[in-house]
Amino acid sequence: MPFLDKNLVALGVEVESPEEAIVCVGNLLLKEGYVNRNYIKAMVNSYDKNGAYFVIAPKIAIPHARPEDGAKRSAISLAVLKKPIEFGHSKNDPVKLVFGLAASTSKEHLGMIQQISKLLMKKENIEKISQAKDYSDIKKLKEGLE
Repeated sequence: MPFLDKNLVALGVEVESPEEAIVCVGNLLLKEGYVNRNYIKAMVNSYDKNGAYFVIAPKIAIPHARPEDGAKRSAISLAVLKKPIEFGHSKNDPVKLVFGLAASTSKEHLGMIQQISKLLMKKENIEKISQAKDYSDIKKLKEGLE
């Protein structure tokens, strides 16, 4: 399953709202054929309806939708925001790293959360991703997990 592949990572992303950040990670997945447009709409609708429940730790959001909302294949995208933004989470705002999750099954969804958790368990990895200058910085971290 694609996890932080070069074509799924955007660095220095400028957004004005949580919705724009969600659309950004969704578009990375869409462009590569992992989701359809409905999936991105479902991700934004989920945020609008349920709030910032997916802001799972300081600086980190993992927006996603249900497999039946338009996930074709599983993959994880990432947008590193130029300036952190408020998603409305009482403890973990502002968000700097937005991981877009597309899981075609519930089982894959859990596996993807485990992959992200493995990456983010080391606090220094969060800082390294936040400060990445180009994709090679991300690639090094990814290879360290394998």
